[in-house]
Amino acid sequence: MPLDIAIEDEGWAVLPNLEMIAEQAAAAALPQGEQGKIITVLFSNDETMQDLNKEWRGFDKPTNVLSFPAPKDQPMPPGELPLLGDIVLGFGTCAREAEDAGKTLADHTCHLIVHGVLHLLGYDHENDKDAEVMEAAEIKILSTLGIENPYLL
Repeated sequence: MPLDIAIEDEGWAVLPNLEMIAEQAAAAALPQGEQGKIITVLFSNDETMQDLNKEWRGFDKPTNVLSFPAPKDQPMPPGELPLLGDIVLGFGTCAREAEDAGKTLADHTCHLIVHGVLHLLGYDHENDKDAEVMEAAEIKILSTLGIENPYLL
């Protein structure tokens, strides 16, 4: 599974195995038929997250993770792998959430990448029913990675 990773905020250096975390989380969340698609992951900061959240969702505040699915009809040059989409994580918010919940930053980051990949696959949590389905998928995927149910903590 191809993963294109960029690290924009130096705060992420507290996780020396960040690329491995991203690769494991994305691979665990992707169904077999989607394994050949490219996902880009940007490890950013709260300022960038606030700008993106305001531009794309209308919320003028930072957030932990945003997902941007690739258009389904996006033409691909011959020989190029298709893009599933982009995931962006904000260091400050992610670090604060992990600390406030008593989770490791590594586990929380893994959870947010799984969450982001599920959004790229079409999952959502706009209503209670969809949220239950998405949370159940997250819990199941995270358990395969040895991470406890994040909704119980």
